[in-house]
Amino acid sequence: MSDDTRERPGAPMTWPRPVPTVGDTTSARTRRDDPAGWGFPEADVDALTRIIDARRDIRRYRPDPVPAALVERVVTAGHHGPSVGHSQPWRFIVVGDPGIRDRAAAMADRGRVRQAAGMTEDRAARLLDLKLEGLREAPLGIVVACDRRVPADGVLGRATFPDADMWSCAAAIENMWLTSRALGLGMGWVTLFEPAELAGLLGLPEGVETLGWLCLGWPDERPPSPGLERAAWSRRLPVEDVLLHDHWPHADQPARPASHLKVTAPAADRMVEATDGSDELLSPPESLGLLDRVLNRITAIGGAALDSGILVLAGADHPVAAYGVSAFPSSAGRDVVEAAAAGRSVGVAAATSAGLAHLVIDAGIDGGPVPGVRHVLPSGPRGDLAGSDALGRADVDRMLEAGREIGREVARHGLVAIGEVGIGNTTVAAALTCALTGLEPGQAVGLGSGADAAMLARKQRVVEAALARWRAGTPAEAPTESVSGHNGVSELLAVLGGGEIAVLTGVVLGAVEAGSPVVLDGLAGSLPGLCAARIEPAVQAYLVAGQVSRERAHRVVLDELGLEPLLALRMRAGEGVGACLAASMILQGLSVRRLAARTSDA
Repeated sequence: MSDDTRERPGAPMTWPRPVPTVGDTTSARTRRDDPAGWGFPEADVDALTRIIDARRDIRRYRPDPVPAALVERVVTAGHHGPSVGHSQPWRFIVVGDPGIRDRAAAMADRGRVRQAAGMTEDRAARLLDLKLEGLREAPLGIVVACDRRVPADGVLGRATFPDADMWSCAAAIENMWLTSRALGLGMGWVTLFEPAELAGLLGLPEGVETLGWLCLGWPDERPPSPGLERAAWSRRLPVEDVLLHDHWPHADQPARPASHLKVTAPAADRMVEATDGSDELLSPPESLGLLDRVLNRITAIGGAALDSGILVLAGADHPVAAYGVSAFPSSAGRDVVEAAAAGRSVGVAAATSAGLAHLVIDAGIDGGPVPGVRHVLPSGPRGDLAGSDALGRADVDRMLEAGREIGREVARHGLVAIGEVGIGNTTVAAALTCALTGLEPGQAVGLGSGADAAMLARKQRVVEAALARWRAGTPAEAPTESVSGHNGVSELLAVLGGGEIAVLTGVVLGAVEAGSPVVLDGLAGSLPGLCAARIEPAVQAYLVAGQVSRERAHRVVLDELGLEPLLALRMRAGEGVGACLAASMILQGLSVRRLAARTSDA
């Protein structure tokens, strides 16, 4: 028999780590063993510190020319700056023409005088004392212009911070400034311009903006400290005056909503450990794409050994169905729950096929308690959303707590998938989505299962009426984020919710509290995750988006949770089918990781 360990039963299955020929050649193990190994020698760090400390805004220059090679090094340093979405929005205009420099200097003189006119006499005098002749004396000017013609939504990172392109250009300027100082050159930043006037001088097209004018040349001064400090214009604040921790200090800062749950997101070291472990597989990092990221999070939670799970399926009827918002009679909901109790519904069949156990909950099915299932029933009246509250507040609180107990109970199965059954519950889900995310009814209301255009219009009218009634009882201009904490979510579920969503919200809370990941399903099967996360934000780290359905509002709910769906099959099934399919993928992925070969750096 060969001595190769790969042929000996029970031998460690390790192979040499494939080292990429491009990109990062280090391994997770190397980085773990020496986290500071990417640093530069201390002498280099000291040199950088000295350069940063010695950077100055130079205002006096020698007329000697700057070699083209040095100008290129300065501009290249700017081009190597960080840019949002690697958009590189900067354009570097090197100005050597004396006529253009003179006109720019005249513009800056006008700007200085105008600004001084709005100051106190002493402050104005000190401004006018500041020397700006650098624009005329320096042999070169460099104008950094920001090309903003690409829509913000088209650049990674600018959709949320539209001005990040300008910040990128400012970071490029800092690179140029430090490089100039290291080369013995002087640089000064002049912004006493009317932006449109400077743009016109340089012939910039619409949508390209300047960040002022940079003087570049050999300095005719060697200031030991910043010029404005020497001129008593201002002083550098102690670092402790500008260093804050965790949040801006406010004496009247509102208290964080109280939570009775013992839930914390996975610690950073657990997340890193999970990623390190996946990097040791004989496979490129994140070779399973999004699934790898989900597996890393589940492993960090403590679920690396998961090999089973459970579907929790809750059903409830809704009086809103009387408005003709569903293509199916209310009796169909009871039929599905009874079939689930018999182990024959599509959702339970999907769970069984995926190797999951199942628990069926009757959270308010019409016609009396469904036999053979768990009962968490409302005891008070149920309303139709448009004219009356969906549930009593006491019922909601009781159903949340019952669901929480069930969540803690089923967590012993491992992975928890949730699903729902309810005729008319896409209307309920649309109303809740609008209240939780600010989405308009016209964007939130979808076809559901088999609806037509007339039914769609009826659903939208019902949702509009329900939201108007809800808003009448909430503070004016209250942000959607204000629906948070147990009381806020419980009140919302009472006004606009349903029994199955209330129970499943509790299930999510209880399962997470017990340390189990939760796989969400469609729109109505994802709202319990959003409601639970509004009660306790740490819940979000335990949630997995099993799928994104055809309902238009579903994507918005997942976006609000910051989750990417594992599946996009245009499903309308409900009943936790998508969650079960995704759970099966997750369990297979964990099994793959356990069975796959490991690598070593040896």
